[in-house]
Amino acid sequence: MIKNILPALVLGLSTIASAALPAAPVLAEDQKPEQVHIRGSIVDYSGSALKVKTREGETVDVTLADGWKLASVANAAVTDIKPGDFVGIASLPSAGGGDGALEVLIFPPAMKGAGEGSYGWDLKPNSSMTNATVADAVKGVDGRTVTVSYHGKEKKIAIPAGTPVVTIAPATNDDLVPGAVVFIPAEKAASGALAHQVLVGKNGVVPPM
Repeated sequence: MIKNILPALVLGLSTIASAALPAAPVLAEDQKPEQVHIRGSIVDYSGSALKVKTREGETVDVTLADGWKLASVANAAVTDIKPGDFVGIASLPSAGGGDGALEVLIFPPAMKGAGEGSYGWDLKPNSSMTNATVADAVKGVDGRTVTVSYHGKEKKIAIPAGTPVVTIAPATNDDLVPGAVVFIPAEKAASGALAHQVLVGKNGVVPPM
């Protein structure tokens, strides 16, 4: 996972998902820090510290790591999704089979291939995150379905009307105001949560992931 350049901010949205357990025990110093996704609104921001009221109602303190990066999201549309695009789609299994999208992120071209794969996700119970290349985008009578491919596999995901579709946008520290909605992929540390990257909502658009 790349954490040190702005375009790679949302790479953390999928690659921090749980990996397969190692086949043999590892030393404590080799274990990676436990990851946590913080979703909520800013209570306070000062220097290298953020205080966030989470969607669960808890207030947590987030320490911003040296060299942390900040970005935002901007509205996009299903019609912006083209074959060859690289997307990140959070989805849930549908009652009728297949998956239904909860949100769609269209990655900038420079991020194509970042965190490719399909992983468990915690937006909702039983949800998954799929980072993959669009094989085809079809508009049908009963909704829209995108076929994506990753690691030689294909997955069809329906995108119901009203599903948030966004892309990456710039942000500055001035956007970290009380009430602003954030998504923060962080590490659990002795002092609380440690973040290398923050995704903040602005202009009425909030991070849907």
